[in-house]
Amino acid sequence: QVHVVESGGGSVQAGGSLRPSCAASGFSFGSYCMSWFRHAPGKEREGVAAIDSDGSISYADSVKGRFTVSEDNAENTLYLQMNSLKPEDTAMYYCAAGWRGGDWYRPTEYDYWGQGTQVTVSS
Repeated sequence: QVHVVESGGGSVQAGGSLRPSCAASGFSFGSYCMSWFRHAPGKEREGVAAIDSDGSISYADSVKGRFTVSEDNAENTLYLQMNSLKPEDTAMYYCAAGWRGGDWYRPTEYDYWGQGTQVTVSS
């Protein structure tokens, strides 16, 4: 059974940093694309970053240069280093697994989701 569990969110001031993590189990971690999404009130769920099985990485334009996605295959853990945080980064952040092979930034392309971890950035 597949499980993904996020942790590491929190509240910071603008310009600060956070590093959420996603612990995954029940599948061959590293063999599939895994992604981070975020969902802010009143907005659609947005793809933030993805790392594919070949190591290729994709980012949303809004986070390029500030966020870095990485994975530790030995620990079955996905990370999202978030620097230079802005108030508009405030959202619930989710880890997504079970990629179906389509566009990485589409929520419908993933079968498994965690419960999310809240990130709040104050100005």
